[in-house]
Amino acid sequence: MSAVTHSSDQRPGTTAATDRRMWWGLAVLTLPVLLVSMDFSVLYLAIPQITDVLDPSAAEQLWILDIYGFLIAGLLITMGNVGDRVGRRRILLAGAALFGVASVIAAFAPNAAILIAARALMGVGGATLMPSSLSLIANMFPNKRDRARAIGVWTAAFAGGSAIGPVIGGVLLHHYWWGSVFLINVPVLAVLFLAAPRLVPEYRVASTARFDVTGVVLSMLGILPAVYAVKTLASEGVSGLVVTIGVFGLAMLAAFLIHERRTADPLLDLKLFRNPQFSASVTTALVGMMALGGMSYLTGVYLQSVRGFDVLSAALAGLPMAIAVAVFSIGASRVSALVGLRTAFVGSIVLAAVGNLGLLGLTTSSPLWIYLVCTSIAGIGYGVQFSLVSDVVVGSVPVERSGAASGISETSFELGTALGLALLGSLTTLVFRQQADGLPFGDTLGETLHNALGMGADGTALADAARSAFVDGMHAASIANVIMLSALAVVLTVALRDRAR
Repeated sequence: MSAVTHSSDQRPGTTAATDRRMWWGLAVLTLPVLLVSMDFSVLYLAIPQITDVLDPSAAEQLWILDIYGFLIAGLLITMGNVGDRVGRRRILLAGAALFGVASVIAAFAPNAAILIAARALMGVGGATLMPSSLSLIANMFPNKRDRARAIGVWTAAFAGGSAIGPVIGGVLLHHYWWGSVFLINVPVLAVLFLAAPRLVPEYRVASTARFDVTGVVLSMLGILPAVYAVKTLASEGVSGLVVTIGVFGLAMLAAFLIHERRTADPLLDLKLFRNPQFSASVTTALVGMMALGGMSYLTGVYLQSVRGFDVLSAALAGLPMAIAVAVFSIGASRVSALVGLRTAFVGSIVLAAVGNLGLLGLTTSSPLWIYLVCTSIAGIGYGVQFSLVSDVVVGSVPVERSGAASGISETSFELGTALGLALLGSLTTLVFRQQADGLPFGDTLGETLHNALGMGADGTALADAARSAFVDGMHAASIANVIMLSALAVVLTVALRDRAR
């Protein structure tokens, strides 16, 4: 048996003052999730500057983006369980401290290796922030209607942070050096440290169950090698070593699932996946974030390196999608109540697919309104679906298991973003290289444009060919997104057919 302990009573009969305190506490909980999601996308616009200053290889450039999400994905389930046991607020603040220190190291990294290491530490810290903040909402808002509204706000911070990260990054990069996109984390975390002890109640589960250390080790040994193999195979082709690493990762994931089925106190409660709504929500988080994360990165490169916009102009072009994601995240519960859960889920995925399909209209000289309209349509879809995912996941389990369930949900979100960057980025690179036709292309568009400088007319022709090749690669990634999202819409239509509301 487990006993739940927390610092304040949050039942329907609370006073207006207590109610206001909970909503202020929610505002505090949006701070870490905003930072974690921003730090996925904030580098999209900074990568050209980082490339110029630190001169990373193509592999290092992808690892700068990927390692953060990979470690978050690998540790989220673990940290969700740890938070349930040692205290969700306590683990939230501990993770925030590590996240802040790593942000300072990243800001002043002298080379690509140090930056990758700092991003890895940020990933470890970030893995504590996501499940603890979402699971705290479950016990702060026991009323289903209030909880749905609160999760809508939380999701707006998460999905909106991913969309607005390039905007904030662009403003900072317009005035300061690339490291400033990391230092912005410090004052926000200072507010969290000051306000959380006063406004956010502590919550933990007093349990005598053993912690599943074996499950933690097997999950990490499975996720990290498998994702590394997928990324490397997509970008560099087949090799014996990479295939061996991938097979090892898959074997460890299989061993993890077998262990979780047999152990008395599992890290991952596989029984949760018997709920069709829970399984559908986790799958939606994975595929949706793959599409959003990958295309946000690629369109950021497109606006700067293909179209020639400066960082501030490229950042402002991302505002319509950021607003669409935030607004429709908050309003997702109303959409679901109006049309039903299945229709809301499937409709939001269709909108995201339509937005990605429209990106095929982008060329090296297309009008900017095509980009603005298509990303805004996709943003509406992403905002609705991500909010519904979080609401369904938290509402489908007892409050004492919400930390573990949140860890599963957030693992899908973060792993989806990392896979989107790796797979769609690698697909674009693969098409980019195939378009070379004997031209002296570098590994990336930025490297090729740099090599073209000072070559006169030949350099201009090389740069034009490289920009066109990148657009072809981005179109291939857009088609891949449309296929994935369309398949997901079909699966959800079937899986949720008996649960329309």
